[in-house]
Amino acid sequence: MPTPGRIEKVSRVLSRRQPDLRVVLEGVAIAHNASAVIRTCDAAGVLYLDIVSPSPDILAINRAISTRAEKWVETRLYGSLDECLPHLKKAGLKVAVTHLGESALPPSAVDYTQPLAVVFGSEAAGVSARALKYADYEIRIPMFGMVQSLNLSVSVAIILYEAMRQRLAAGFYEKRRLTDAEYEYFFKKWLAPPPEKG
Repeated sequence: MPTPGRIEKVSRVLSRRQPDLRVVLEGVAIAHNASAVIRTCDAAGVLYLDIVSPSPDILAINRAISTRAEKWVETRLYGSLDECLPHLKKAGLKVAVTHLGESALPPSAVDYTQPLAVVFGSEAAGVSARALKYADYEIRIPMFGMVQSLNLSVSVAIILYEAMRQRLAAGFYEKRRLTDAEYEYFFKKWLAPPPEKG
């Protein structure tokens, strides 16, 4: 039976979830990177993480890294970008793609108060040309060192915390953004006891 404190915390966290701010990982090959991203999504109030990968092994969550945040972030696996991004666009989200192109904007120049999915590419190759075809915006984190890019989970954190800064200023974390049906679904799911091991 959940304690009153647990019930209050679940209600408070759900009331701050941002269902129209999503993270998409394309071609991520290292499961512990995905685990770290899940933890960052939870901390920033992101409810949905979409992973584009031909291998379900990417969902082998490392709980030492995620600190069990996978329970609080809905992770959806897609076999291709053509399954994932048209679905998100149809739902009314713009697509921002992280990319090293010269025309890419710094994170602070993007409006994160609009419904938005941010696409991050693989550790080695970045995003694909296919991802760029779906992009409404390209984002580039400024770098002044010898290396071209940051660790995946660090990049996600930088961009999500800029998104959180903008959404905090707009009051998005002060009023519930989930529909009544979404809230009730996740409230029951989050408070449900873990399945018995048998």
